[in-house]
Amino acid sequence: MSHENTNWSQSAAAVCLREGKVLLARHTYGAGNGKLIIPGGYVENGEAPQDAVKREFLEETGIVVEPRELIGVRFNTHDWYVVFRAAYVSGEARSDGEENSEVIWMDPQEALQREDVPDLTKTMIQKAISGGGWESVPYQSRHNPCSLYCPV
Repeated sequence: MSHENTNWSQSAAAVCLREGKVLLARHTYGAGNGKLIIPGGYVENGEAPQDAVKREFLEETGIVVEPRELIGVRFNTHDWYVVFRAAYVSGEARSDGEENSEVIWMDPQEALQREDVPDLTKTMIQKAISGGGWESVPYQSRHNPCSLYCPV
């Protein structure tokens, strides 16, 4: 993984539900070490958050997803983090052997009860299950590529 093109202040993730299960990855580093979290990662310079989600899911889990509604945004003084609900497209769940030690499909209710699932992941799972969110609306900017999301 190359880091010279990484935008360290922008990150994106998604909750992918398939056949009543949520996809989680056990992190191997940082504050999330040992925790089961929703897949995601940093956005590369010039990359849209939706494209970062697709790339990160494929790299980290072997799963191809299509980001749908935006279900969460976290801002602070130095960065932002967006979370989508994502549709499963294809692939078999597997660990990348680097950023995670396992990738599993888990019953969402079990995930919400586990101590090794962080609160932010639990909140995003709950939002994905409950429906709603903000959906992509066609929008054309004259100057920069952009995306517009509005309430469903």
